[in-house]
Amino acid sequence: MSKISEETRLRFSEVIKPYKDKINATLEKEKTMKNVIHNDSDGVEYKKILLCEDMIYIASLYMAQNSLSLKLMDVKNNDALNDARKILYKAIIYLEEVVTSFIDCPYTDLTTYQEKISNINIERRYLVIRKLGLSITLLKDAFGENSKWKWSFVELEGRYATVAKNFIDMKTAGRDFMDPRSFDYETTVLYIRLITKLLNNAATSYRDKYELATRRIDDMRNAIKYLLALHKLHNLLGQSDQAQEVKKKALIWKDKMDADHKAGLSN
Repeated sequence: MSKISEETRLRFSEVIKPYKDKINATLEKEKTMKNVIHNDSDGVEYKKILLCEDMIYIASLYMAQNSLSLKLMDVKNNDALNDARKILYKAIIYLEEVVTSFIDCPYTDLTTYQEKISNINIERRYLVIRKLGLSITLLKDAFGENSKWKWSFVELEGRYATVAKNFIDMKTAGRDFMDPRSFDYETTVLYIRLITKLLNNAATSYRDKYELATRRIDDMRNAIKYLLALHKLHNLLGQSDQAQEVKKKALIWKDKMDADHKAGLSN
């Protein structure tokens, strides 16, 4: 790799300054919002959803800095990418504080949390989840396949799958999913298809992490939890064949986990 000239470094610093300014301004906005939340609990869930979106915006600014680094200096900006990774965790945490981080739970356990955000329609919820998912995908691609954070993304994407599942009101969505006449039918179908894909991917990724990297039993347990969450979703939608298939897979994975543990092949 050729040496980067001082002129090029200065040019890069000038170009990314507006991005840094926007990041700092948004972080100051976050501090103000958190102070408001601390002093007034009214509508706190809606405020945290706004904070989640602000964190997604900041992540996009960090990734833009990396793109400019590649364009101007032909060098990946790992510091900016790592900051984006941390900020996306914050985005997810804000949503977890609104709808919990429960992977496998009855939908009735989420009723209290759903009631607090009942004024947010499914189109808005789907938009937030899609923006978050796109940011995670772009960041993962920016780091590259051989990144040291490869297995870290299993947790990030798993937690994303969890909040995506918990953010939708399945009491209403389950009904709209079955009724093509419903105003929200199309969005509901798209959202539920996304959740189905995310839960399945999270289960597979945790299984791969267990098999190929860690041999930690909690990784395999998480894989099974995501399958059980997917099983509940299929059951709710009346998809009995898919539910049965997922349940069988979960039992096979559990038997494998128990056998590995007994044989001392897991931690």
